Amino acid sequence: MLVHTAFGRAEQIVRHWNAAGCPVVIHIDKVVEKSTYNSFRTALADLNNVSFTKRHRCEWGTWGIVAATQEASEMMLSEYSDVRHVYLSSGSCLPLRPVEELVDYLADRPNTDFIESATTADVPWTVGGLDAERFTLRFPFSWKRNRKMFDKYVALQRLLRLKRKMPNGIIPHMGSQWWCLTRQTLSAILEDPDRNQYDTFFKQVWIPDESYFQTLARQRSQQIESRSLTLSKFDFQGKPHIFYDDHLQLLRRSDCFVARKIWPHASRLYEVFLSKSETQNSRTEPNPGKIDRIFAKAVDRRTRGRPGLYMHSRFPNDGWENGTTSGQYSVLQGFSDLFEDFEPWFAKATGTRVHGHLFAPDRVHYSGEQTVINGALSNSAEIRDYNPTAFLTSLIWNTRGERQCFQHGPADSDKMNWFFSRDPNAQISVISGAWAVPLFRSNKNFSELRAQAAEMQKLESEFLDVLRSPYSKARIRIWTMADFIENPMEHMQTIIDEIGFKSLRRLTEAPKMNDLTGFGQFLQNLKNQGMHPYLMGDFPVVGNPVGLQKPSSKPYLVR
Repeated sequence: MLVHTAFGRAEQIVRHWNAAGCPVVIHIDKVVEKSTYNSFRTALADLNNVSFTKRHRCEWGTWGIVAATQEASEMMLSEYSDVRHVYLSSGSCLPLRPVEELVDYLADRPNTDFIESATTADVPWTVGGLDAERFTLRFPFSWKRNRKMFDKYVALQRLLRLKRKMPNGIIPHMGSQWWCLTRQTLSAILEDPDRNQYDTFFKQVWIPDESYFQTLARQRSQQIESRSLTLSKFDFQGKPHIFYDDHLQLLRRSDCFVARKIWPHASRLYEVFLSKSETQNSRTEPNPGKIDRIFAKAVDRRTRGRPGLYMHSRFPNDGWENGTTSGQYSVLQGFSDLFEDFEPWFAKATGTRVHGHLFAPDRVHYSGEQTVINGALSNSAEIRDYNPTAFLTSLIWNTRGERQCFQHGPADSDKMNWFFSRDPNAQISVISGAWAVPLFRSNKNFSELRAQAAEMQKLESEFLDVLRSPYSKARIRIWTMADFIENPMEHMQTIIDEIGFKSLRRLTEAPKMNDLTGFGQFLQNLKNQGMHPYLMGDFPVVGNPVGLQKPSSKPYLVR
């Protein structure tokens, strides 16, 4: 047993093994204070068949863990001659089934070694890009204490194309550190005449505790079961899952003999599994695969999460989100400029919540002029612009189940243009050049109008370039203003149908269009002043635009 912390729990586990007749050899990490070490030995002084080994520094990824294991194994084999199998565990390992069941299980398999052992080509769990290179490069620096030198030395060896060869041409294998080997196999490894050569080589292998015994067991074992009898699960970063009290039923379902890592304060787990009343209904084969599906779901939830929900485990990593947003939404550009009272009409026609300009410079224009909306999202432009992506994704998440639609325009912030275009949940509808209608209806000096028109056209042109990019994933429709007003309700109906609103009574009223009499002359005046307004399409200079009658009090109707 390798112990370095939680000595109270380790004492419980030692007593549990010892009570079942199993001798225990303990290694205490050298970094543990001597007073703690002495106290732990004193606490176990009343037990027979419990021994302590010479202490080594057991830093993760280094040779010390292998040296400690060798030391403990040699003591086990020399002091306890009747031992048939040697089971390697840690102070955070917890027996899940009566020890007698494990003893009987191994007695039925006297020549079988249980050690996970696979070639580097067959191991999918290596993290950090080092699999075969663990054996071909040297690793004299600690990954945890001296990461910079570790990385630099790896890079230098790659640059110089330095490679080591495996001693005696053996094939490197990797697997879980926690094994159970027969006396014959373990003694053959420890007494191998080439052991000094193997030890010298593996001392500069990265994480040798996952490869030393796994490789050499292949040379000496009569029969290997390439699996561990200890249940240990790792997350996508290679860190072990920790089991808590609420994992009780999960651990029972696994039918495994031992599990790690157990949280030291999981009192319920220690109470239940170390109790003599905890017995199995049947002596079933350990089957950790029965709970693999739950762990796979946990990894998927952590790395992908729910669509559109950003949280601390994924947020700092660009592209880790499972879907940019949690639901579909619509971005409408030019519609509120072209039509009077467009927002309430569109809300009635689609059954959605229709906002004004969410990214306007002055503030967030929520529907109904609300100052705060679901999720305590303020209408403050300053708060919104601190992180506009988080603002929109939070809005969509907090209002999930209700489709959101909002106006957009060249005067609004352009920080979200790429976000809209690359989001498959976005429906973007643009009437290009419609921004000129408010300018046409305003009472400003023409020189000021010309400057604003040039700026607006430049900004909208850049937005259209983004929408037409091959990287765009949104559902995008773009009309010039001239094309749209030739048959406005046909295009409007396309947008409404795409949203998918179902109503027992089909709405037939269209929004009232602003009076565009003289709009063509307005555009010509801009041209005469040296500004070329090309995004609106072709408008006649004299009279009304093609296909548009002079507005009346009656609305347009859907045919």
